[in-house]
Parts: sequence; C-alpha cells; structure tokens
Amino acid sequence: MTAASDLHIVLGAGPAGTTLAGELARRGHAVHLVDRSGTGPAPEGVTRVRGDVGTVEGARAAIKGATVVYHCVNVAYHLQVEVMPAVQDALLGAAEAEGARLVVLDTLYPYGPTGGRTMTEDMPWRALGPKGRMRAALDEKYLAAHKEGRVRVALGRSADFVGPHVLNSTLGGAVFPGALTGGEVYGLGDIDLPHSYTDIRDVAAGLATLGEHPEADGRVWHLPTAPALTTRSVFRLIERKVGRPLNLVIKPDPVPVGPFDQTFMDSYAELFYQHTEPQVMNSDAIQEAFGIKPTAFDATLDDTLAWYGDFLAAHSRATPAP
Repeated sequence: MTAASDLHIVLGAGPAGTTLAGELARRGHAVHLVDRSGTGPAPEGVTRVRGDVGTVEGARAAIKGATVVYHCVNVAYHLQVEVMPAVQDALLGAAEAEGARLVVLDTLYPYGPTGGRTMTEDMPWRALGPKGRMRAALDEKYLAAHKEGRVRVALGRSADFVGPHVLNSTLGGAVFPGALTGGEVYGLGDIDLPHSYTDIRDVAAGLATLGEHPEADGRVWHLPTAPALTTRSVFRLIERKVGRPLNLVIKPDPVPVGPFDQTFMDSYAELFYQHTEPQVMNSDAIQEAFGIKPTAFDATLDDTLAWYGDFLAAHSRATPAP
C-alpha cells in the first residue's frame, strides 16, 4: 500500500480525472489535479495545478514529487491517433525520470470485435481500425516499459462511462436530458444486445485501488463494472424511474445524435461494432484481488438522473429567457 503522505497526481480534469481526484482525497491522499488551465472547481482536498504533458519537460514539471501518476488525459476523438502516442512518450519519459508509478485509464478498444464473447483480461487484442490499433500499440508499449524495468505501470480498462458528470457517453447526454424533459432519447445500433456500462465512480475507485497497490503493476485490469444488461432494459429502468415512456429514437448507423456531432461520429464509425454485437466486460479479477465491488446499476441510474436534474435546472437558470 502507498502511504497517506505520498503525493498522487491526476492528469486530466474531465469527469474521470476529477472523480478520481476526489476519490483519492477521500482516501486521505495528497492530490494534485493537473490540466492545461489549472483553473476551475476541484473536489474537496484536491489542489488544481496547471500543466502541459505534451513534452517530457512539461510532463516532468507536472508530475514532480509524485509517488503515483494517473493518466486520464484525453483529447478530441478525431485527434486521438495523432496526439495520444505523443502524450504517452512524454509521460513514460517523465515517469521514468521522476521514479513515479503510472496508472493508466484505458479502453476496451484493443480487443476489437469479439463476436459477442465476454471480455476478460486474457482475451487476444484484435483491433481492426486506426483508433483500436493505436490503443493496442500504446498498451503494448506501456507493458514493455514495465517489463524492461523503466516504469512501473498498471492499466485499468473501463466500459462505456455512465454516472454523475458524464455527458459525452452513449449513456449520457444522448439519453438523460431527453428522459427527464420528454425530449428524444437516442439508442445506437441494436439495443436488444447486452452492453456493459461502468459507473464513473467505479472507474475512480478501481484506479485509486490500483494506485494504492504496487502489486497490481505490470498488467491489464478491468475496472469494477456491474453485470451487463441490454440497453433496452436500461431504458425501461429509466422509464420506471422518470414515470413516463421514453421518446426513443434508434439510430442504426453512426450519425450525429445528442452531444455527438458529425466530426465525432465520423471518427467513431470504426468502433460502431460495439453497438452491433454484445459488449460484455467481466471485472471479476479486480473484485477478487482487492475486494472491491461495482455500484449496483439501479443506484447508478438513480444518482445519474438526480445529477442530470440538477444540471438541467442550473443550465435553465443560466440561460436568459428570449
């Protein structure tokens, strides 16, 4: 276990990074939350810091003094293939120079299409598209750096995010605003297939646990995720909670919906197989190794609907009447 006095530095202040920073602070750690602006709200006990991890020098400055560094940096979807490898190079160089452990928030993309097989950590990586192949190459390089003794690395893979503060997810801004207001609710592909969704707070709890346990290094872990339901079943649960039928619109192809514009969906098209075959992730390994369990999915929906209700009310107050 890491000591409470150790400095944990979270890179990236999106929903995952911010939620993780708050989780680490609640566990008693000293926490810096780093992004390019260094401004804006921060969870209680968390210090916001300005930093740029685009170069080794910038990354070294951003993580100086850290015992554990958490890589939750992301960029616009259509820029990922170009930008993410450069971020990796900077972080590996900085972590090696500073002697810090590195915990990486990862995706399921390296597996590629699975034909509906349940995803476990020992599944082969067979990504077909540019983003999937890029993610697989990044992970191979992370694990090679660990094996070579350069940097101690642990990878935590998540399914699609859901939960408070999560907007840019297929179970986020495309669903909950419409569910609460009677507007359109979007489903992608075949909504009768089982599909795993990971509560953003379980992403945070899983990454924090990996950061606290050096024995977790050197491998991929699936972050705690509730058993998969069909997306239609999720929509029916939401209907019961909001007390009315959803105005459901099914999009069988990758077209703009909700928070996703044409640029995003054009870039996402290579990954649309996630909505045309079962997308089921098993997280037994991390649960059994460290005794952590995912949030019950019913509670995830309750908390997400409550957060979106507050979010929409605040947005309404901030928008002047015509």
